[in-house]
Amino acid sequence: MRDIADLRLTNILLAVDDEGIARVTLNRPSKRNALDLATIEELIDIFTTLPRAGVRAAILDAAGDHFCAGLDLVEHHREDRSAADFMQVCLRWHDAFNRMEYGGVPIIAVLQGAVVGGGLELASAAHIRVAGPGTYFGLPEGQRGLFTGGGATIRVADLIGKARMIDMMLSGRLYRGDEAVSVGLCQYLVDDPAAHALQIARQAAQNPPLSNFAICSAISHMQNMSALDAAYAESAVAGVVNTQAAARDRLAAFASGAAARIRPTD
Repeated sequence: MRDIADLRLTNILLAVDDEGIARVTLNRPSKRNALDLATIEELIDIFTTLPRAGVRAAILDAAGDHFCAGLDLVEHHREDRSAADFMQVCLRWHDAFNRMEYGGVPIIAVLQGAVVGGGLELASAAHIRVAGPGTYFGLPEGQRGLFTGGGATIRVADLIGKARMIDMMLSGRLYRGDEAVSVGLCQYLVDDPAAHALQIARQAAQNPPLSNFAICSAISHMQNMSALDAAYAESAVAGVVNTQAAARDRLAAFASGAAARIRPTD
């Protein structure tokens, strides 16, 4: 098993604080953090390692003015890949994003500037997306003569619906601001997305790790099942999670009146 200290990273910065919160930062600002194959391999290494390293939550952000402009088109053009070669590239993208979505560590994405193409596919693999006021979302593949290859047909279509996704790809439509929130591309639109994401990460990090693992993996798995199979799987997961020691302790605090009540803070 690899340790965080063993990771050799060039295009991504990684740090873990005393609260067990990892900060994963795309660090190719001169390329608008476009995803070349080396960056995808680093994402695979990181999100294979974090769930086994005691990390309690992760913040995914990016250096510079843009979150991610998608596939590194310069590399793609230079490599002049065959269909078989590019299929293998896409499978590595799927590996990276599946490890994010199904890994069990809550991932909160901090979005600014361009979140387009593969950048939107990356963001959609996070569990929570927090956008700043200048963030815009797009799928320009149609205009580039391309097609999505990193899971947009799965995750983006799930977030906003098939019709909206097709419209984005055919027409180049961009979403931003309140409209992006309303269609489901992000859950929050705030002036300081980094601070808000850290607040969410700290809240999530206080949950029992087993509960977070179930929330950030089992729900996605169950969405891939029939309703009958999902009900059975949900019951099994609830049986394990809801009888863990941490749950018993928190239920005891609730029963004694020591636990905080759930009520609006405004």
